[in-house]
Amino acid sequence: MTLPPASHPTAPRATAHAPAGPASAQPRAGAAIESATLLQGGKSVTISHNGESYRLQLTRQGKLILTK
Repeated sequence: MTLPPASHPTAPRATAHAPAGPASAQPRAGAAIESATLLQGGKSVTISHNGESYRLQLTRQGKLILTK
């Protein structure tokens, strides 16, 4: 018996506040995170840090710029 993807127990469940996936998939302190994971297919992402907003942007040359 095959369940539809939305009701399958291993189907990812994304929320507006947390990325999809098990807690073990969360990066630990000092761990490397792929930029593609942060950008999620987009060109920029806003990062909140200590009450401040920062913008991580991918350039045409494939480099990253972090601005406040």
